[in-house]
Amino acid sequence: MLDNARALCYRRLVSNASIPKYIAVDGPIGAGKTTLARMLAEQMGGHLCLEPAEKNPFLSEFYKDRSRNAFKTQLFFLLNRYQQQLELRQRDLFAQTLVCDYTFAKDLIFAKVNLSEDELALYNTVFDLLRERLPNPDLVIYCRAEPRVLLSRVKKRGFDYERAINEEYLENLTDSYNRHFLNYDETPLLVVDTSEQDYMERPEDFENIKRAILSHRGGTVHLIARS
Repeated sequence: MLDNARALCYRRLVSNASIPKYIAVDGPIGAGKTTLARMLAEQMGGHLCLEPAEKNPFLSEFYKDRSRNAFKTQLFFLLNRYQQQLELRQRDLFAQTLVCDYTFAKDLIFAKVNLSEDELALYNTVFDLLRERLPNPDLVIYCRAEPRVLLSRVKKRGFDYERAINEEYLENLTDSYNRHFLNYDETPLLVVDTSEQDYMERPEDFENIKRAILSHRGGTVHLIARS
């Protein structure tokens, strides 16, 4: 009965607002972006696009020795995500709502943490050439959380290749994300602090996010958790 009531409420909201056709959810490791993307795609009847992280053959070696393996890891991610985004565009999936659990800029945010100065200069050249061919999302959702919270979630999910991740790395990654989105104006932006929002366990938090998406009219909006 409760689920039916929520669905009815959502349909009423949708009838008075326009759903963004392309939503990209981003954030550091453990921020809850994939979970939120899945929930939004299911609720909106949209197509879910997940980053192909498990297909990167260099990822486990990267976490063992980041400086030695960073460039090839980043370059693989960059080209793989580019190919995926290009295929989505060619298949015209933007005719329905598309929810993606990364932005194309995600790889650049990671590259600024992981690459040396010379590597980053070369990487930027390739990145800029590829980015020109891809569309911008209609809305970006930035999931942020405190590094200690991120580390707790990473340890809890227990992926083997993530065992070497420590809080210092997550602090650097969080700083890189915060700098990227500090003066962000490429698309409408919704910032969700997932340290405070528990949209898996508290349905009201998920409803709050959906309302914020449907009412977003541009610029940057910081979603405040309801008490």
